[in-house]
Amino acid sequence: MLGPVIATFVAIQISSVAGILLAAAFLVGGGIWFVVLPEVGRVRIPRSRRKLGAVLKRPPVLLSTVVGFMLVAACSAVEAGVVAAFGHGSADSGWVLGIFAIGSLVGGLALGHAPIGPWALAGRMLIVTIGLSLATLGLSFWWLAATLLLAGIGIAPAFAVLFGIVSASVKFSDTAEAYGWVGTGQLMGAALGSATAGFMIDHNGAGSAILVAAGFAALGTLIPALGRRWHPDLRGRDAGPIPDTAPIQIQVS
Repeated sequence: MLGPVIATFVAIQISSVAGILLAAAFLVGGGIWFVVLPEVGRVRIPRSRRKLGAVLKRPPVLLSTVVGFMLVAACSAVEAGVVAAFGHGSADSGWVLGIFAIGSLVGGLALGHAPIGPWALAGRMLIVTIGLSLATLGLSFWWLAATLLLAGIGIAPAFAVLFGIVSASVKFSDTAEAYGWVGTGQLMGAALGSATAGFMIDHNGAGSAILVAAGFAALGTLIPALGRRWHPDLRGRDAGPIPDTAPIQIQVS
């Protein structure tokens, strides 16, 4: 929540370079903190016996990769649109994006415990789509703050479902590659979302970037709705990965 506000403040008050360096410092510091955690060090992932890319044959992994692409593309387009709406010299964009993040936090706390059924991903993405669609109707500070707060409520719960259905659908030895594909899809979404939004801003103004974001979110809602038969029903089930099994030698006396 504080990241967008702090980065925008530093970029405006000091320089854009300082804002990027601060973001890099957060990334490196957070990465080191994660790596040195004892819980992380104790994890031992067995070597996968599958060929690279075979895990994408699992429909839930492919579904998570595609929907994650759409969700992050929508968020990237929003960020570009909000900055364009308020200009590079205003801190309002940082506050609006911070409120967007608060919505995600509220959604995670409110819906994080909700059962994950076949419609879970489409339902959470629908919240994001509704919020972003409403955001296209105006670019004032309070209107964007309210509508992006609503859109944000679906983001953390959607990510929870994305990772949950992957975890429950692959063997523990395949989780690293599966999450790697999901993460790659999200990075590609970030690149395409910001690039598309930037192009639209140059030609049609800031509001068009929010429209692009709503379009990505709508696709992210339609795809899991149509592919709900690929969506695991985790209601009353453990979302942990499938255990790896292997033959063991038995000595007969």
